[in-house]
Amino acid sequence: MVIDVVMPQLGESVTEGQIVRWLKQPNQPVARFEPLVEVLTDKVTVEVPSPVEGRLLSIEVPEGETVPVGTVIARLEAAGATAPATPEPRPAGTVQSTGPGPAGLDAEGATGGGGAEARYSPAVRRLAREHGVDLARVRGTGHGGRVTREDVLAYVAARQRQATAPPSAPPEPPSTPQRPPAVSPGRTPEPAGAVPASPVRQVIARRMVESWTTIPHAWTMVEADVTALAALREQVRETFVRREGFELTYLPFAVKAVVETLQEHPELNASWQDGRIVYHRSVHVGVAVGLEDALLVPVIREAERLSLVGLARALHDLVRRARERRLGADETAGGTFTVNNTGALGSVLSAPIINPPQAAILTTEAVQRRLVVLKDDQLAIRSIMALCLSFDHRVADGVQALRFLNGVKRRLEAFGPGMPLA
Repeated sequence: MVIDVVMPQLGESVTEGQIVRWLKQPNQPVARFEPLVEVLTDKVTVEVPSPVEGRLLSIEVPEGETVPVGTVIARLEAAGATAPATPEPRPAGTVQSTGPGPAGLDAEGATGGGGAEARYSPAVRRLAREHGVDLARVRGTGHGGRVTREDVLAYVAARQRQATAPPSAPPEPPSTPQRPPAVSPGRTPEPAGAVPASPVRQVIARRMVESWTTIPHAWTMVEADVTALAALREQVRETFVRREGFELTYLPFAVKAVVETLQEHPELNASWQDGRIVYHRSVHVGVAVGLEDALLVPVIREAERLSLVGLARALHDLVRRARERRLGADETAGGTFTVNNTGALGSVLSAPIINPPQAAILTTEAVQRRLVVLKDDQLAIRSIMALCLSFDHRVADGVQALRFLNGVKRRLEAFGPGMPLA
């Protein structure tokens, strides 16, 4: 029996995946549940196991290609099976049985009876609607000529350049013969080398370009006096490490302040979707985790249900597993707001790029000891943290953004010695 292996659904909002690396080659035996291929989706690489014991017949999608969920990516021959006389009904899940017969994509693949519309992923169709693009006019560069999100974005960018380009005047004939510009040897920078971008790097690049070209970013910042919070951390540091087994950083306090402020001002716990502003009932906070070659954003779901200590535990667990590359695909999906702790790397001011389709992202910067002027004109050394916010100007204006930022600042400045952490 010939078994089709399809691109699996690796998350509730995931519509496509990229083949990172084939772990088996044609004609090699494979055991049931043995890893068959590595698939990248939404910055997370996962292994897809073989559904049966048998032999890999063919690879249908090469490494580096991105295909929609449900696309046939390989075919297997099940061990000890005999060919049925008629095709078997297709079971639900990531494995589809086609029965004996010639290899080829089925109706839900890339070229079947769904017509041209079936070739477009939901993400591509949504992007085309947002920009008013007729997909029939876009040349596809994906697998089998499929139109990708990069193709749509490139089409939109070319259309914008064409619309804004000044009318060209016919060139005047030169009065004197033109000489080619002199080339100065050694003035052109010599590249030190080049390497192909990793699949994770390519996903990050695609999402950042999508964000920067589709979302009108606005930026603002405030400074919070966290002197009392620093004193609280110092007061409970040793007890917390003995009880929990890890350090208590400023980040759980910042996330707690963000979550409570989003509940008070939900304007930024939202998404711009097809001309509508969609407000989210729960606060699913994504936390950026920088690795050597990637940036992952695991999500704390329903963060409003967690105490300060609960947030600290969730953050510690997600950051640790992100660095060990042990996150599941669903753990990086569905965020409604992102917090980026750039201060951990020494940054004092930054302008983050929004993680689409979210409406805003906040960075917490490094705590600096500064000499400041107090309200009574006295000088004092205080601990100051900058809070930087990039927000979607379609969703909110400066009034809502600064109302939110000042809410976070007020809550951070309210922490102090003697406060319970739970």
